[in-house]
Amino acid sequence: MHIRIINPNTTAAFTRSLARDGAAVAAAGTFVDAVSPSSGTPSIESHVEEAIGALGVLEMIRDSVGVDGFVLACFGDTGLSAAREATGVPVVGMTEAAYFAAAMLAARFSVITLPPRTRIHAERVLRETGLAARCARVRAIDLPVLDMEADPAAALAALLAEARLALAEDDAEAIVLGCAGLTPLVGPMQDALGVPVIDGVTVAVKMAEGLVSLGLRTSKRGSFDTPPVKGLTGPFAGLFRGG
Repeated sequence: MHIRIINPNTTAAFTRSLARDGAAVAAAGTFVDAVSPSSGTPSIESHVEEAIGALGVLEMIRDSVGVDGFVLACFGDTGLSAAREATGVPVVGMTEAAYFAAAMLAARFSVITLPPRTRIHAERVLRETGLAARCARVRAIDLPVLDMEADPAAALAALLAEARLALAEDDAEAIVLGCAGLTPLVGPMQDALGVPVIDGVTVAVKMAEGLVSLGLRTSKRGSFDTPPVKGLTGPFAGLFRGG
C-alpha cells in the first residue's frame, strides 16, 4: 500500500518531517512518502495562501502514479474537496481526521491552532463535519507557522500553556493540535496534561490505510464526481487528469 502525504506549502524541511512522522505510524507493508509543490507559498495562514496551496494539491495529485490514498497535511484541509474530485482513491484531510478522532475519544475537545487568524479555517471544518457542538472552543497561539521549527521548545511551552487554559476554562477532555508538523509534541503534551492530544497527520495516515484496506474509494456520484472537461487554458490547462 502506498499512502502519499501532500504538503500544500513549499517548505521542503516540513515535507521531509511529514514523511518521517507518517512512516513512523504506518503498518508493516505500507509505504508512506510526502510531496509538495515546487512553487507556491512557504506556509498557509490566509485565504489567499489557501487558494494557492489548493492548486499545488491538484498538481501533486495529477503527477502521482500508483498511489493508493492521499493525506492532506494542512490544518483547514486546503483543497480537500477539489482533491476528492480529481482522484478516485481516498483523500483524508488532517483536520477532518483529527476532529473525528477527538469525537471518538472525548465528549468535548478544544482546538489549539496558530496563528490566531487561522481560527476561521479550523472553524470552517468544524461546521462542514457537523462537529461544532462537540468542540468547546478553537484557541490559538500567536506564533507564525514558520517559527515552529526554529524554536520547538517555545512552541511546546506556548501550546502547553494554552492547553492548560482549555482544560480549566473550556472543560475540554481532549486537545486537537491545529497545525501540521506538531507530531513530536504529542508525547510530551499528553504526559503533561493527562488527556488525549491529537495530531491530525498521523491519525489521517491511519485512516487512509484503513479505507484502502477495506477497498473503499471516493464516491463519484454527485458531489465529488470528476469535473467536466471545459478546455482549461493557460497555467490551468491539464491541472487534473481529464481536464
